[in-house]
Amino acid sequence: MIALLKTLSELMRGRPIDAGRVFLRPPARGDWRSWAALRAESRAFLEPWEPAWSRDALTRKAFMRRLRAYGMNSQSDAGYSFFVFRRDDNALLGGVSLSHVRRGISQTASIGYWIGAPFAGRGYMTEALSGLLPFAFDRLCLHRVGASCMPHNLASRAVLKKVGFSEEGFARKYLRINGIWQDHVLYAMLDSDLRPALMHSVAAKEMPVRRFAAQVDRALAPARRAKLGPERG
Repeated sequence: MIALLKTLSELMRGRPIDAGRVFLRPPARGDWRSWAALRAESRAFLEPWEPAWSRDALTRKAFMRRLRAYGMNSQSDAGYSFFVFRRDDNALLGGVSLSHVRRGISQTASIGYWIGAPFAGRGYMTEALSGLLPFAFDRLCLHRVGASCMPHNLASRAVLKKVGFSEEGFARKYLRINGIWQDHVLYAMLDSDLRPALMHSVAAKEMPVRRFAAQVDRALAPARRAKLGPERG
């Protein structure tokens, strides 16, 4: 399984996931300037919803640390991180991630996301999450994807509901956000749940996710055959 996932991680490089007006791909070294500029411009917008920023949060050195962590996580099947870009002009819009991947009897992960202030409220993140869900369920074979947000983050709660997440509970002082332990509303989606946003999005009409899935299947076929052994007639 790990060998297949390493192959998948390598295949992702240079092969974006198309999702309507946006596409997703793993972060690269060349993204630092646009990432730092967008985060700096959006700092007041993002800080209330994120862990406290370090003093060097936007430096190239800090960005390189992020890339190393992303790479180790994907190689060990612990997490997968993507940047979200607008298809028309390749503008960086934000990021999405699958973290805390657990296998065995759980087959679960947590989803997280952020979007720059200039692009908020335009439906971009709805399309990005709709594109990520087939990757989570169909390619990584997860059974459950969880998410959480603060009760007063109405925009984030609306996005989760729009893409098919169900509200499941409430956790007191669940995460330390901007230096303060905050209550969170818990959401989850199962591989058997409907994905309404994807079904009606431009991405679904153009079927780019299915084309990507077929490419992955073809690339992984030799490794699967080697693992399963020769066919018997």
